Amino acid sequence: MKTKSLYISSIEPYSGSLIVSMGLMEMLKARFERVAFFRPFIERKERPDSDISFMLEHFALKMDYEDAYGFYTDEVQEFVSQNRVQPLLSNLLEKFKKLQQEYDFVLCEGLNRESFSLSIGFDLNVQVSKNLGTPFISVLNAKEKSVKEVSDEIKIQQDTLRAEGSTHFATFINRTDAQLRSALKEKFSKEAFTFVLPEIEELDRPSVAEVVEKLGCNMLFADEESLKRSIKRSKIAAMSLENYLSRMQDGDFVIVPGDRADIIVGALAAYHSKKHPHISGIILTGDLIPSSEVLSLFEGTDNSWALPVLSSQKDTFSVALEVNSVRSRIRPQSDRKIALALGIFNANVQVSQIEGKFLSYESKTLTPLMFEYSLFESARKEKKRIVLPESLDERILRATEILLRRDVADIILLGDAQEIKFKASSLDLDISKAQIINPHESELMEPFSEDFYEQRKAKGLTRIAAKDAMTHLSYFATMMVQTGHADGMVSGAVHTTQDTIRPALQIIKTKKGTDLVSSLFFMCMDTRVLVYADCAVNQDPSAQELAQIAIASADTAVAFGLSAKIAMLSYSTGDSGSGEDVQKVKEATRLVKQLRPDLLVEGPIQYDAAIDPDVAASKLPQSKVAGEATVFIFPDLNTGNNTYKAVQRSAGAVAIGPIMQGLKKPVNDLSRGCLVADIVNTVAITAIQARSSE
Repeated sequence: MKTKSLYISSIEPYSGSLIVSMGLMEMLKARFERVAFFRPFIERKERPDSDISFMLEHFALKMDYEDAYGFYTDEVQEFVSQNRVQPLLSNLLEKFKKLQQEYDFVLCEGLNRESFSLSIGFDLNVQVSKNLGTPFISVLNAKEKSVKEVSDEIKIQQDTLRAEGSTHFATFINRTDAQLRSALKEKFSKEAFTFVLPEIEELDRPSVAEVVEKLGCNMLFADEESLKRSIKRSKIAAMSLENYLSRMQDGDFVIVPGDRADIIVGALAAYHSKKHPHISGIILTGDLIPSSEVLSLFEGTDNSWALPVLSSQKDTFSVALEVNSVRSRIRPQSDRKIALALGIFNANVQVSQIEGKFLSYESKTLTPLMFEYSLFESARKEKKRIVLPESLDERILRATEILLRRDVADIILLGDAQEIKFKASSLDLDISKAQIINPHESELMEPFSEDFYEQRKAKGLTRIAAKDAMTHLSYFATMMVQTGHADGMVSGAVHTTQDTIRPALQIIKTKKGTDLVSSLFFMCMDTRVLVYADCAVNQDPSAQELAQIAIASADTAVAFGLSAKIAMLSYSTGDSGSGEDVQKVKEATRLVKQLRPDLLVEGPIQYDAAIDPDVAASKLPQSKVAGEATVFIFPDLNTGNNTYKAVQRSAGAVAIGPIMQGLKKPVNDLSRGCLVADIVNTVAITAIQARSSE
């Protein structure tokens, strides 16, 4: 899908990220009706974040301030110190996705890395960009740097993004002088999306308004326009008027004790003189206000408010220090600075080039967090009732609380209500919204037993045996799914796969057109999600069964928003090997092509040729699947089960499954070593399957 977001970030402070944000926002507003601005992190201050406030007001963005940021930096550092980066990213992703649903485009601006504690040894912006699936824009501060230093920074940033699996969209090299700009343009002349912006001193100059805000001083004479005046430099007037006038320059901000009437009157006269420079303003120190006779000189002149006159209770030295510490900001009222910044951007950036790229860009990044979020969002669209028979397992109860709080599904727990509630209470869990059914006391026990008897009596099942079967929670839960009292079942945290699948095969049975139940794992790698099948059910499938597994797995992949490029795995690639096992895979591949000509499939193919583009280019250069496979079909259970576990351990992949396919209604298995997150994800998948099986 086309990208609907961009992520702007810099490593150093004062890199000019806001200028880039402004230029891109102006471009976006010209194309999209509703655009959002989002900062994942902001510093905790007494006033709102200046970049957010500016973007919301200047571009008239129709969103609330609270929706425009994620966390304060001190909160972020607490998450990281507790090794809870995943919950941090998960919360950011949820807020970001809500914006994506409500707006046509989301422009993100990160907080420079130096704003965080040195204990955070990685670039949070890269992690956030990757998990939001947002192309990354680097902004570099090139002030007082050499061409080599800038080049090295760009390479380090690109290598970091590549290693993390993030998409690098463009680089802006900002704050360059004429000589450096010329050299950089020459060096990066062949880099289409590297833009060099000049250093503009005026953008660094604070306004009188910013001095008023920082120092909290009083305004004796000032109006809205005079407060916009920029300050080139501050100057303490401690000498005689004659010497002061000879040293005065355009744009000076004069700091003078309030009892120096000579300097005050001289500055006013000079301001209105055509032969002297124009200062930007005066601040009177020491809590000393000139006499009414002196002040009347200001009131009696034309444009008396054009020269801002301020006063402060602090002494001259303290005021001078504070004035020099004021940083320039672009405000909604900074008309000149805004025009200058946008002018710089448009003069040095090929806007049409950027626009064309993001409109044609298709994100291939899919992190485990993004996949999990998509599962939750899809499950929420039409909530289903999922029954969990293993209700006394701590992991099941913890997962139940999460599922109910996230509103992913309605949960039914089987067992003694008093016992379940006591166990939950002892774990400090709130499962009050879950429905609890005790099969031994349920009015459903009799009709379920009779129904099961009718289904299986031809195979020798007696009524007594049918009733005994229903006392087993897996059978009772499966019958709930079959009769519509639940939409799906998840089990296996305590029981074996056979305990979960056998009742489903006896009661629910397989879909029309298939006589095979198979399993798959969603293997969530760092930046993509793959499908592995069959790794849990069929020990040594025939060629016909392998073809069924491949087709079912491809359809499941597509149903969950993944592309389907099938690799029929073998120890041989193409015609490089022979043997009975290779022939089985060849025949299975032929059957897939025959039964489903719409699917992309390659086989036999080795794992490295299926997943690695470089190996694929050598072994199968003409293949549309090699190097890009997303659905991996293993020739037998031994190979599949060992491979998924090896990849899970060595690559840090998140394995969700086994997910069952081929049944009329969804019943899914859990690994007995599963974590709470595995249960939550499997329930979400089951809910989505339930919707598609109706």
